[in-house]
Amino acid sequence: MILTSPEMIDISRLKVIAFDLDGTLTQHRTPLGDENRAVLDILSKKYRILMVGAGMCTRIFNQMQCYPVDILGNYGLQYSKYNRETGALDLIRDTVLPCDRERTSKNVEMLREEFGFTEFAGEGVEFHPSGAITFPILGKSAKIEDKLAFDPDRSRRRPMYARVKELFPEYTVFIGGSSSFDLVPTPHDKYYALANLCADEGYSHDEVLYVGDDYGVGGNDEAVAKSDIAFVTVDDYTKLGERLSFLLK
Repeated sequence: MILTSPEMIDISRLKVIAFDLDGTLTQHRTPLGDENRAVLDILSKKYRILMVGAGMCTRIFNQMQCYPVDILGNYGLQYSKYNRETGALDLIRDTVLPCDRERTSKNVEMLREEFGFTEFAGEGVEFHPSGAITFPILGKSAKIEDKLAFDPDRSRRRPMYARVKELFPEYTVFIGGSSSFDLVPTPHDKYYALANLCADEGYSHDEVLYVGDDYGVGGNDEAVAKSDIAFVTVDDYTKLGERLSFLLK
């Protein structure tokens, strides 16, 4: 449920503020900056802060420069809690699901031929230990600046979206980052991850607020935006404090 005004949510009931990372707290694949770190510091005095990410918990933790936070990684296939005594993450759950690599590679090759993306750097498909898949259009080893510039508004990948979903019906397909597609075994997505955490740890959905930037069609925050969990949209990570000003008072 996207909030159009702070009055739509009963702040007094909030216990958990859940965040996306890239595009919400930071630029894609860049470290957490001081300004948004300060926002998290203020919020953490009143609420439990939780990260809900597409990547592995350790990658998110490192990108956040070891900020003390619990993390749902790989769309909830991984779950890690911050250990204040050690200053590190304790891995609570690490689900591994099967993947047909041969079929996946053939389908990705077919997509490249159909849409004209036959030139790429490094591996043309990335298989994650969890069973999730990344289809990096420019290749896994492409330069980060090329990835960021490739398709920031998703206009080059939206025409492919229906076809990717057609070829991978057993996956939830996301238009990931600025140059790839992420495929995660159904029913896993960020809403599914949050709902499971709520059920496991005794939170009601109206005690959770989600903050994210990727809420459009094919975005990896879309499932949360369409759910019963309150959602604050962030279109510019440098304006995070302004978007959450109603919680920072």
